[in-house]
Amino acid sequence: MGEAVVHGTAVPDEIELGRVRVLVGPDRGRYPNGNSLLVVGERETLLVDPSLPLATPDRELPRVDRVVLSHVHEDHFAGLARFPDRPVHVPSADRLGLVSLEGLLTIYGMPPDVEEAWVPVLQDEFHYRPRPDALGFDDGHEWDLGGVVVRAVHLPGHTRGHSGFLVEPDGVCYLGDIDLTGFGPYYGDAWSSLEDWARSLERCRRIEARWYATFHQKLVVEGRERFLDLLDVYEAVIGRREVALLEHLAEPRTTAEIVAHRFVYRPGVELPWVDYVEERSMTQHLERLRRQGRVREVEPGRFRAT
Repeated sequence: MGEAVVHGTAVPDEIELGRVRVLVGPDRGRYPNGNSLLVVGERETLLVDPSLPLATPDRELPRVDRVVLSHVHEDHFAGLARFPDRPVHVPSADRLGLVSLEGLLTIYGMPPDVEEAWVPVLQDEFHYRPRPDALGFDDGHEWDLGGVVVRAVHLPGHTRGHSGFLVEPDGVCYLGDIDLTGFGPYYGDAWSSLEDWARSLERCRRIEARWYATFHQKLVVEGRERFLDLLDVYEAVIGRREVALLEHLAEPRTTAEIVAHRFVYRPGVELPWVDYVEERSMTQHLERLRRQGRVREVEPGRFRAT
């Protein structure tokens, strides 16, 4: 058993898991790319998370009868524009983000100056096109494709609607952006929640599958024991951020000083949205630590570990 169903050093363009095909993106699906999922039934073929490589005009597309998004983020809908006449399904809690640009910007929640820089990227690099016809789905929804069933598993935290999918009878669990990478869980948007992440990771521990597929980098993890080991390492990133924050708060710090220190991104990473993501992420940690009595506001806008 290993982290990926890959033999040798070369990564294939596709990984077959029964009736599931993982369409492997460049560099193992590292952002901004990703690894889409194609589920082939006797009646229909379903595509999960059309990634940026599928948006390439000369990329030969597989037969697709309907498209499903695990959540509404730029790297997961980037290839959707090439399927304008296919039904598209999206978690109900994230549907507003696919219906209109205004709804999508609500999910991110960026300040106006960052939003202004982000909109052209969404439209030009990630090919965002509103889909007011998008169909919402909720936890437990099933798509019967003929001989294979795909069932939605609500795993919020990354976004309010973020979902994974169980494919039976092949025993494939697709985890979306619970990607098991060293970066760790991402909860830097307005639609993100650190508390929901905790509940979703616990739910993941109860999922029985043969293979666990991710949208980024890990590709396919074989075996539940190996998956749980990787999930432990992934979840531990949250704890490390919190410990580092408490150490930083040995002296009183403002939110601006916390943001400048960098707990999510590496120092030196300068992108328009980095400060916003740092503030949104670490503010959630501050709020949790204050509720636990481990941090207090020593004067307006300045915080210290107790």
